[in-house]
Amino acid sequence: MIAPRLIRPLLVLVSLAGAGAVFAASAKKNARPAPPPPQKPAVLLDSSPVSEGGKGGLGVSYADVLEPAQKAVVSVYSTKIIKERITINPFFRQFFGDIPDQERESRQEGLGSGVIVTADGYVLTNNHVVEGADELKVTLADDRDFIAKVIGRDPKTDVALLKIDGTDLPTVTLADSEKLRVGDVVFAVGNPLGVGQTVTMGIISAKGRSKLGLLENVSGFEDFIQTDAAINMGNSGGALIDARGRLIGINSAIISPSRGNIGIGFAIPINLAAYIMNSLAETGSVARGNLGARGDTVTADVAEQLGLPKTTRGVVVTEIEPASPAEKAGLERADVILAINSHVIRNGEELRVVLSQIAPDATAALKVMRDGRELTLDVTLGKIVESPNELITGVDVIPLTPEARRRLGIRDQRIAGLLITGVAEDSPFRDQLAPNMIILELNRAPVPDLRVAREKLLTGRNLMAIYDGRSIRFVGVNVTK
Repeated sequence: MIAPRLIRPLLVLVSLAGAGAVFAASAKKNARPAPPPPQKPAVLLDSSPVSEGGKGGLGVSYADVLEPAQKAVVSVYSTKIIKERITINPFFRQFFGDIPDQERESRQEGLGSGVIVTADGYVLTNNHVVEGADELKVTLADDRDFIAKVIGRDPKTDVALLKIDGTDLPTVTLADSEKLRVGDVVFAVGNPLGVGQTVTMGIISAKGRSKLGLLENVSGFEDFIQTDAAINMGNSGGALIDARGRLIGINSAIISPSRGNIGIGFAIPINLAAYIMNSLAETGSVARGNLGARGDTVTADVAEQLGLPKTTRGVVVTEIEPASPAEKAGLERADVILAINSHVIRNGEELRVVLSQIAPDATAALKVMRDGRELTLDVTLGKIVESPNELITGVDVIPLTPEARRRLGIRDQRIAGLLITGVAEDSPFRDQLAPNMIILELNRAPVPDLRVAREKLLTGRNLMAIYDGRSIRFVGVNVTK
């Protein structure tokens, strides 16, 4: 018999799509006037806490506060075209000649939820609801259907921003998720399992949940609200609503050994989702602030060794990058970061998440403890380079190391250059390049490291000499800088 403590719960992303979702709609045939410059979505904001003065209120029914929010929650239907290559059996080729391999297409459909946050049609949802899909349809609570397009996606927070063409659409007001407290009453609204819009009730079980492994494959930023309001597959991208009918989070995932709800659900705080939304709306991408320092979470033992009270919480600085924003601001090793812009920092993951929500070039106030004294340092943040090993869009490379040679069985010392370590699903070069290929030359020049390769890269057509494990061949790649 397997001891219960050995059974690890299964982390499940709760979209019905599986891999699903959506890059929508082909471009219109008829030309349109030039669009206006991108602006931040004009959302409604109410930053007051749910309970004034720490006193909670009781009501017989929440129907009046939920009804407006329900109208703003939508179903997101995605379709992905899957292409499969069917290899012809060599037996048949003996009789019928060189029959080419065949391609077969199939449609994979998925379901998630979303939330309309502006009257002109901005919709927040999860990245895993829309990722990789070819078509996207949004259905409102009143059964109106809209074709949507993806404004932008951020896999590192699992947030995506969609846009539908509409006016005077129902919207939900955004709350301040920093003011949530454990025990606040909340409601999850979405379309679980395709049964139709559903509201479930619970409380905030915890805040600041991280290290769950939900986003570890993309080195993501985990700062989840935990709730026992029932969340099931299909709820992904739906709304987590407070007792005043305001949006406090985007439902994203559950932990469950059975893939069904057991009362452990997670939502992205709306403050984080709103930062991502504004950045995607303005630029189509997300720029995150970089401090240029690393540290460890202060435990009671570490605090005692630093001569601080055992109750001290924060991040002790262990490493500062040369010429970084941290060094320029005067941050020193062994400083303990206590807060950033009045946001209390309790651990290393919280520091990382808070910095990710501050734009590059913005000035942040760091409250630190140094030699028993509290100091405030003003630091102008740099920008995180999300893909430091990226050579061309979606293609990461590293120099071919002796360890990689042994792993790949490459004994020929003439094979040297850059090892392709990863090719993103949405990379335009996915059909030409693959992990474990070796880039030997770029435009007839050797490429011993990434710096040299970037110098040799041209805007337009480039010629790569590739070793694919069996032979050397040339590949042409078209690069837009």
